Amino acid sequence: MRFWAAIGAYAMNNLTPALDTLFLLLGAVLVLAMHAGFAFLEVGTVRRKNQVNALVKILADFSISTLAYFFIGYAIAYHTNFLHAAGELSQDNGRGLVRFFFLLTFAAAIPAIVSGGIAERARFYPQLAATFVLVALVYPFYEGLTWGDNLGFQAWLTAHFGHPFHDFAGSVVVHAMGGWIALAAVLMLGPRHGRYGNEGEIYAHPPSNIPFLALGAWILTVGWFGFNVMSAQNIQDISGLVAVNSLMAMVGGTLAALLAGRNDPGFVHNGPLAGLVAVCAGSNLMHPIGALITGAVAGGLFVWLFTLTQNRWRIDDVLGVWPLHGLCGAWGGIAAGIFGLKALGGTGGVSFWSQLVGTGLGVAIAFGGGLAVYGALKLTVGIRLTQEQEYLGADLSIHRISATPKYDE
Repeated sequence: MRFWAAIGAYAMNNLTPALDTLFLLLGAVLVLAMHAGFAFLEVGTVRRKNQVNALVKILADFSISTLAYFFIGYAIAYHTNFLHAAGELSQDNGRGLVRFFFLLTFAAAIPAIVSGGIAERARFYPQLAATFVLVALVYPFYEGLTWGDNLGFQAWLTAHFGHPFHDFAGSVVVHAMGGWIALAAVLMLGPRHGRYGNEGEIYAHPPSNIPFLALGAWILTVGWFGFNVMSAQNIQDISGLVAVNSLMAMVGGTLAALLAGRNDPGFVHNGPLAGLVAVCAGSNLMHPIGALITGAVAGGLFVWLFTLTQNRWRIDDVLGVWPLHGLCGAWGGIAAGIFGLKALGGTGGVSFWSQLVGTGLGVAIAFGGGLAVYGALKLTVGIRLTQEQEYLGADLSIHRISATPKYDE
């Protein structure tokens, strides 16, 4: 019996790295698929003359993000690089490489989020330049503070508040960062021509294709279960609690947006995304009822602040990425410090004050970094299409083709 037990233990010890690599690879593929969701959500929301640009931006941004993160960003966040022989990189079934791939798909979500806010009037190549700097420097700096234990930030929070900042799957590290960077970019660009009148008029630009918008939301929703569950990063720590909490937050966000948005399909399909953004941070801590409440608050918050942002504050954030990712992400970071507490049914091991400080720092770095990057580009090369190009549409102005070209028969 001891012989067979030893054989079994040997087999498991040798199989575990392979299983962990496969686990991370499946997560990376699911989150990679989410970028198609970002693309179609934008395609369905923007006007028809900007649909091609939305598709090209997401793919080009992902490619630039890969180079920025591979050569610079990953090293800043985790103090490791890939300038080694292939034989060394392939150790442990190449798990280190697949971990990079998985975390890259998170990093590349930053420009994908920004893309929705600046749609229809941003220049193409300056945006690619912004993507490189954001993914190489701004995002990894905060990622390293929180997930890489850099500069003693987490140790300081633990010493002062009893626990480090907890963000299991990126409510703040990914979504709030992306949303607050996007706000800075949107403010730098200004509203689309014809969006607001000089006498206070508001001119609506309704979504061009609700089915595409819905398709994008569904792709994002399905991929999110890889985003959250696979954030465990090894198969031994996989948790059904994360999956069910994601489900409950999704449902809470959907129903809250349905009610608050008065059946508007744009709000309904962004509602589950708001809930999922908010639950990322505490998805491995909360009771499912806490996750449901977290998602419901996020769904209502998105509808209320999207309307306020567009109509009262006249901030032309096309897809509402600041309320969806920036504010719902910040709410998620704080919610983890509320519903993660044992007193409210959570698993504990979290501090409300650490969550508040960690979230506030993420917002400050994101907004400040966004202002610096887009401000520098605006002063040097410019970041906005001309009025004529915007009127013609980004598809024809930049890519020389429309989504539905008409040919003479």
